Amino acid sequence: MPDIRHVVVLMLENRSFDCMLGQLYPASKTFDGLTGMETNIWHSGNEPTTVPVWTDPMMGPGSVLVPDPDPGELFADIRQQLSGTPGSGVAMGGFVDNYMAQPATETPSSPDAVMHYFTQAHVPVISQLARAFGVSDRWFASAPCQTWPNRLFAHTGSAGGDVNNTAQHVPYMMPTTFERVAAATGKTWGIYFHDVPQTATLGRLWAHPGSFHKFDDFLLDAASGNLPSYSFVEPRYFADTVHNRMPNDQHPPHNVADGEELIATLYNALRAGPGWRHTLLILTYDEHGGCYDHVLPGNAASPGGPTPDGFSFDRFGVRVPAVIVSPYVKAGSIIRAPGSTPFDHTSIFKTLQEIFGLDPSPLTPRTAAAPSLLGALSASPDNDGPASVSSAAPQADPAEVARLAALPPNGMQRSLSQASIKLPTLGADTNLHIRRLAAAPPIMPDHPTTGAAATAAIGHVGAFLGK
Repeated sequence: MPDIRHVVVLMLENRSFDCMLGQLYPASKTFDGLTGMETNIWHSGNEPTTVPVWTDPMMGPGSVLVPDPDPGELFADIRQQLSGTPGSGVAMGGFVDNYMAQPATETPSSPDAVMHYFTQAHVPVISQLARAFGVSDRWFASAPCQTWPNRLFAHTGSAGGDVNNTAQHVPYMMPTTFERVAAATGKTWGIYFHDVPQTATLGRLWAHPGSFHKFDDFLLDAASGNLPSYSFVEPRYFADTVHNRMPNDQHPPHNVADGEELIATLYNALRAGPGWRHTLLILTYDEHGGCYDHVLPGNAASPGGPTPDGFSFDRFGVRVPAVIVSPYVKAGSIIRAPGSTPFDHTSIFKTLQEIFGLDPSPLTPRTAAAPSLLGALSASPDNDGPASVSSAAPQADPAEVARLAALPPNGMQRSLSQASIKLPTLGADTNLHIRRLAAAPPIMPDHPTTGAAATAAIGHVGAFLGK
């Protein structure tokens, strides 16, 4: 049994496996990457056009922003992406058609945008860590759904019945991974965030505001050896005009270099800290965000529960990147689950359950079926990995930060700003607050710009945490 005392999860936004890591190794039986021959058909007019996967070998300044504009990620969008345009019947063949059917924006859509993939030169940090430790080419989003349902699966083993982001159902009251960790003897948890924690939509955590911390506290806790047993890290979802900071969530079309800097900062803090030889770091993404992947997701165990949209959550979502970092992971590992069920976000709970000896009962039937990462870990910490990694994120341009803040919010940003109005203030009776929300839900504003949405959401989070 590896001596893991700290499990850290960083969950980024909306990138498929092929998009980020499909070129990490040559495609083979042991690594299901890109061959370069993968295509989609754009059914435009009378002459369908073949659109192949591609990358920018010159690393032009726009290549780190692709796809721009943001692809579709609603449940209906993903259904078309997976099954293809009606009549074509080509699995994983609907990405381009769906992208070109999205509402027009100020940035014209190019049909090849969703077929773009990054090289190791574009994303050197995640690539270096994947090679220095391990990568899974069989980690799927938990459901073919938008961001919130997949993040909820990571925390509760269920989406609570939602196939898309919606603040209407906040607070979510499903039992959580965090509570299960806290119930184990000597185990603790913490959520580290940059601006607005999506985890604050979990009503059962409202009674624990002291377990929510800013990301700067993560760096301090890692340096002092005071990280909790389980740390969940959230990126910056909004442009920060006050401190001149770009979003670092890698949500299209945000600059992936800013997310690379976040990964590097987090890894370097862990690697230099006294707890490194007892740490497991999982880097993954909530869902694919409309970016192309060539592997068709399979069937999954339904978590049970409500299915208001008629979907039983009995199918996985699209593959997402998953990099497994620890001195207990051999360099160059390609990690797959031992059985027929692949990894998904509920594997985080199963891994915690086995490593920390948590209550063995599942949160849901999905977590009961989930494979654990424990089998991918060696018995001794023989791989310290690189002493540090460096990123090439550019200095934030105030004009670009201001431009992003002036744009309409994306689906994630809009939902966060709407949900934040439901948060209790510090010291409130959370049970009473939840009953009042059920009796009289507040009117949730629809802010016209990202900046306005961020200001409102950050203000409500500050009142919740007393900061």
